[in-house]
Amino acid sequence: MHLSSRPDYVTISFPGQGSGSYNNSKQWRRQSCWRKWKQLSRLQRSLILLIFVLLFICGIASYPSFTEHLRGLTSEKQDADSNSILGPFIPLVLPEPAKQGPPPLPELPSQRKSSNKRGPPVLQNRLQQKGNASETVVEDRAADSKKEGEENGVISWRGAVIDTGEATEGTKNGENKEDSPANQQVKTSKDLESSWLEAVREAFRHAWKGYKESAWGHDELRPMSKSYSEWFGLGLTLIDALDTMWILELKEEFEEAKSWVATELSFNKNVDVNLFESTIRILGGLLSTYHLTGDTLFLDKAKDIGYRLMPAFNTPSKIPYSDVNIGKGTAHPPRWTSDSTVAEVTSIQLEFRELSRLTQEPQYQAAVAEVMMQVHKLDGKLDGLVPMFINTNNGQFTHQGIYTLGARADSYYEYLLKQWIQGGKKENQLLEDYLQAIEGVKKNLLQKSSPNGLTFVGELSHGQFSPKMDHLVCFLPGTLALGAHNGLPADHMDLAKELMETCYQMYIQMETGLSPEIVHFNMHQGSTRDIEVKLADRHNLLRPETVESLFYLHRLTNDHKYQDWGWEILQNFEKYTKVSSGGYTSINNVRDPEYPSPRDKMESFFLGETLKYFYLLFSNNTNLISLDQYVFNTEAHPLPIWPSTA
Repeated sequence: MHLSSRPDYVTISFPGQGSGSYNNSKQWRRQSCWRKWKQLSRLQRSLILLIFVLLFICGIASYPSFTEHLRGLTSEKQDADSNSILGPFIPLVLPEPAKQGPPPLPELPSQRKSSNKRGPPVLQNRLQQKGNASETVVEDRAADSKKEGEENGVISWRGAVIDTGEATEGTKNGENKEDSPANQQVKTSKDLESSWLEAVREAFRHAWKGYKESAWGHDELRPMSKSYSEWFGLGLTLIDALDTMWILELKEEFEEAKSWVATELSFNKNVDVNLFESTIRILGGLLSTYHLTGDTLFLDKAKDIGYRLMPAFNTPSKIPYSDVNIGKGTAHPPRWTSDSTVAEVTSIQLEFRELSRLTQEPQYQAAVAEVMMQVHKLDGKLDGLVPMFINTNNGQFTHQGIYTLGARADSYYEYLLKQWIQGGKKENQLLEDYLQAIEGVKKNLLQKSSPNGLTFVGELSHGQFSPKMDHLVCFLPGTLALGAHNGLPADHMDLAKELMETCYQMYIQMETGLSPEIVHFNMHQGSTRDIEVKLADRHNLLRPETVESLFYLHRLTNDHKYQDWGWEILQNFEKYTKVSSGGYTSINNVRDPEYPSPRDKMESFFLGETLKYFYLLFSNNTNLISLDQYVFNTEAHPLPIWPSTA
């Protein structure tokens, strides 16, 4: 049987071709393709099917590596996107034109370029750059490391260098966890902390250089004239700065000062000293340095001056005189009055109480406790607020009807709280007086300014409210925050934050970025400025109160904006008060950046308080003078909280 042979070609017929028509429908195309497939031999169709099956198997086999590659590309893109969102903005910091002296300090992260003309900024833009960084300095080695980093392709954020290539590579590969965005930010924060702490050390060294060269062993430096002034003739600046040098780890400077204390300091002098000032600066400074170092040299000196101050309490009322002759052992009030100021007689308790604890001699604590007991019982208070003067003969308030948290009354309120903390929170009378006073402040002295509603503490004079606020009042935010930390009402912390903002505004609304001694707040609707400053009040004495409160607010809230505010203030001190030959000077006019009119005086508290609080503010180490172990006296000398006897 013969099989019919198949033709080796395919014939395709188009219907309707003869009529000249062309059918391009989908149905016709499907039919023609199917005819082609049917006309293929079995072998041909099998080969085609085999090829498709092999291609399908190869696709399945390669799918995992293909999807993994896609996943890698996707994760790279996501990492890059997340870094751009979560990572800190890193502005490129270009070196400023070289000036005589060391290179500039790093600038604030939140500062932006602005015109060179200074003036009161809008509150919402309060952290605008003021162009002060070029005037401040750090050590050459810090600048050299920064310059070296720039040459290696690094960029700066808040003054600290970041190697962008290393950080990017680490996050891209996912292998270097130490360079992840979060850890890189921690590293940056530590670099920033280190540079700011070094800036404070450098400021201290510069001030100490002027003091050492022109005022060694004397009370205060006059940096412009390269001379000194005497108040008590007891080396006030040196003693006030002892614990600051220890905290700042300035060992060489500390040893120089210690040697002077050991060989030159003598209290056997026929000289009148102010009881309050010598207690908080000299006695407080010596006690603090003893506790920090354990060196009994300082305790022996503290015992000596403490004993010599005791004649001040020999008054009919037991309210101490303001002045003591530490050589003769006599005391007296000022020539013009028999009054003492309330703040002075109620702000020596921390020091004398501690002296009794260390010496086991109760007369020191008994003398200052008697003062507190009498003030507690006195009439003439207004909702816990006290007048400014007290008579040493009859023990009664004088000049009644005037209430302030500024000069002559301020530290009375501070020491109510701090004595309670020092004694282990057992003396309820002190706590009750403090809480009542804070309520009195809220009721009688607290107001808001116009137009921006700054909360401020004014004064009351015979029923009339005055919107006057001393810079001294800026101790209050820190004190309120410390109370809240020790279990007092939470709204004390809320008020502390509001007042902290106000004290900061007292700086940045001035053309120099430095606060005047006294401000007046506008309360009238339609006012264009919150703060006005009278001509006689425009001086700045390098005071510490605002920096002190910034330290407390940062330490107790961990909000780094307070560090930024402090850094800005330090830059302005550098720009407008630094004397090139050594030291810093108080100035007469914070409203004139062209000529702030230097006063040629560096107060001892600039080293004893202001720079110390700057250093503690910029440190993120909460164990550096822990607020659970120490309480600061009103001159920033830390004294230990007494151990519990329970």
